[in-house]
Amino acid sequence: MLDDGVTKLVFVVVDSVSVNREVFDEARRALERTTGIPGGNMLMSATHTHSATSARGKDAMAMRNPADEAGPRSPLDDYQSFLVRRITDGVQRALNHLEPARIGWGAGSVPQHVFNRRWVLKDGATAVNPFGGRDRAVMNPGSRPDLERPAGPVNPEVYFLSVESTAGRPIAVLANYWLHYVGGVPNGHVSADYFAVVADRLQQLLGADWQDPPFVGLLANGPCGDVNNINVAKPDRTAYKPYEKMRLVADDVAREIVRVRASVRHQDWVELRAAHAELQLRTRRPDTAAVEKARQVMARPATVSPVHRLEKAYAERTISAAGWPETLSVMLQAVRIGGLGIAAVPFEAFTEIGLEIKARSPFPDTFTIELANGGYGYLPTPAQHALGGYETWLGTNRVQEDASTLITDRLVELLRQVKPEGVLGK
Repeated sequence: MLDDGVTKLVFVVVDSVSVNREVFDEARRALERTTGIPGGNMLMSATHTHSATSARGKDAMAMRNPADEAGPRSPLDDYQSFLVRRITDGVQRALNHLEPARIGWGAGSVPQHVFNRRWVLKDGATAVNPFGGRDRAVMNPGSRPDLERPAGPVNPEVYFLSVESTAGRPIAVLANYWLHYVGGVPNGHVSADYFAVVADRLQQLLGADWQDPPFVGLLANGPCGDVNNINVAKPDRTAYKPYEKMRLVADDVAREIVRVRASVRHQDWVELRAAHAELQLRTRRPDTAAVEKARQVMARPATVSPVHRLEKAYAERTISAAGWPETLSVMLQAVRIGGLGIAAVPFEAFTEIGLEIKARSPFPDTFTIELANGGYGYLPTPAQHALGGYETWLGTNRVQEDASTLITDRLVELLRQVKPEGVLGK
């Protein structure tokens, strides 16, 4: 939590693959009642660890338009309700520990762990998808010989916001690195992945172990829907032990943050602002023919060879998508911390989207937090939709194909809204 004397901002990071908007909304409502802080000043996100308990409820494919107040509100399950209580408890502890502080921010570079996981095939070659269509791009292609190039860019930067006491004691670091997750977790283990290891290493490297009040380390994920840490061009043949690779990645990220932080000027006071908006998007609903084809696929006996190993899984998703609302209202958010702008998007956004937001931002320093204020699947650009691939399939992607353009434009508007005249920037 940050407080400039007029405005309070709250940042919550949850170690989960994705958290439904209704969970975050319920936490916001509870915190508005108990703290008086406006819900729009609270930025809540999920890290996208693949080895944690699901917070997406019984039917992860179901969707409800939050703008439809007349529609039924599904009750939260026990775990989602538990998560709401943990979020509200965490924010209350942050409120209780507010003290005079200094703040600074910066960015380093950790290029060795980010690789675009989508590859375009050579000479117009295509790969079959679960719907019987053909894709020009494939995800995690392995060592196949017909790979031409990565389908998009990566971002090597790691961003961070640092808070320290007036005496120089580390209070908190909120970092942002654009890497999907690392993995290497044994079956049956629950893990916060490298996100938590970065936080722990920051605490160690800053000499903040056993500090009271405790140091708060956070790593929020950035636009990395098409990025992982597997180098397809030069495969790493190392046989990593469980958790070994995530510790390696986390150590590099944490050390770069600490290195850059040492030269960052922490300021006694900066102005805080927040803005948010609801954006209506069309959902990708299958037509009657697609639903009928999906039903036929589901009815086939197991002896019939599928066109793709995930054919039945995506047939099931297609049938589910037929029940989606025609439109979906998503929450977009921008906050200002002095000369730093932070954007928030409720999707697994492709890296090029985050890079465009940064390039068009009015702030000299900007980063984006993904899976914030909800999670609605992957967000490719229209050009990436044209290439096809896992992230573009109906059921993996849920909204209109030009949604990234609409979202980027609206987020840039929100960043301009929170940037007052006279502040240095673009």
